[in-house]
Amino acid sequence: MKVAPLRCEFCDADTETAFLRHQLAMTQAQLRVTFLFCALFYLCFAVTDLIWVGYELRTCLLLGMRMAVAAIVLVCLWLLKRRQDSIPFTRLAANVVEVAGSAGFLMIAALRPNEFSLHAISMSIVLIVLYIYIPNRLIYAVSIASVSTAVFVVLAWWLGHLKTVELSTMAALLTLCNLFGYVAARRYQILWREEYRAQMVLKNLSVRDPLTGCYNRRHLHEQLLETEISRALRYRLSLTVIMCDLDHFKVVNDTYGHYGGDAVLKSFAALLQSMTRDSIDSVVRYGGEEFLLILPETDLAGGELLAERLRQTLASTPVEHEGQRITVTASFGVASVDFSSATHTAHVNMIAAADDLLYAAKNSGRNRVCAKQLV
Repeated sequence: MKVAPLRCEFCDADTETAFLRHQLAMTQAQLRVTFLFCALFYLCFAVTDLIWVGYELRTCLLLGMRMAVAAIVLVCLWLLKRRQDSIPFTRLAANVVEVAGSAGFLMIAALRPNEFSLHAISMSIVLIVLYIYIPNRLIYAVSIASVSTAVFVVLAWWLGHLKTVELSTMAALLTLCNLFGYVAARRYQILWREEYRAQMVLKNLSVRDPLTGCYNRRHLHEQLLETEISRALRYRLSLTVIMCDLDHFKVVNDTYGHYGGDAVLKSFAALLQSMTRDSIDSVVRYGGEEFLLILPETDLAGGELLAERLRQTLASTPVEHEGQRITVTASFGVASVDFSSATHTAHVNMIAAADDLLYAAKNSGRNRVCAKQLV
């Protein structure tokens, strides 16, 4: 989970999308608060227009400008509530509000050209909001803030009639504000991703077996099996499970020691993971030297074929350990359910059925596959 140093996003696009999905509820909550603040900010400061400009046409234009910005913000707030599951729309809403707020402020400054020294203070607040209080891609925030700052300085030079030293000081301070805003926003972006990375590591440790890297039995019963059965039921698909057990594993431990046994377990787990479909099939360390494969959208013939390939590959590939070659075999029990035709209770004892088939394979001589279609 490497983070790009400048744009402060995960280098892997899938990881970044998963992070954004994980943060979506918090991001939208923060956007709602900031959007309301922005709308109130623009409307409440209409009082200053009346104080500084008085009753004239410009006051109406300024009020209209503030109301337009507030209306855009409120519309985005309303749409955000209706699209709470959309990452692209959340980013779009953040960009629209940032652009509308910046453009509205610049137009207000242009209509009140005699107060650019005071506008510079407000501009600093706008920059802080852009960088920190509106959660957005850092590259978008930097672009909008930099362009807004440049336009503001040009307006100050063109309409503000400021002295060169005043204009230079204003430009330098706003540049410094951009720099500090970027540094602060970058720090937040990296901290959020580091927190997410730590959470994923802890989650992975809680669902994985530390020796083999396979899923553990707890994750199987709490989430994995139920999820795959529900999916197969919903779409009326086949689901196959394979129970695998290393033959005479106690002899391996007694002969080569527990480190040798661990080497065999890791090698067998690696074989199971390499011959199953990544991100589709699941490999579970069920207990000791026993492993369970969950194969979505796989019928009995497919499961039996995979089990036979695993059996042959394991038997013909000795495990290298401290200069020794350890030859092991395994027995397999394959149970499959076709949810397009099976009864509603066929899946209830899938694992128990696969376990019974595994022991049938062991009782009939080991190093073999037994399979059965559940109906």
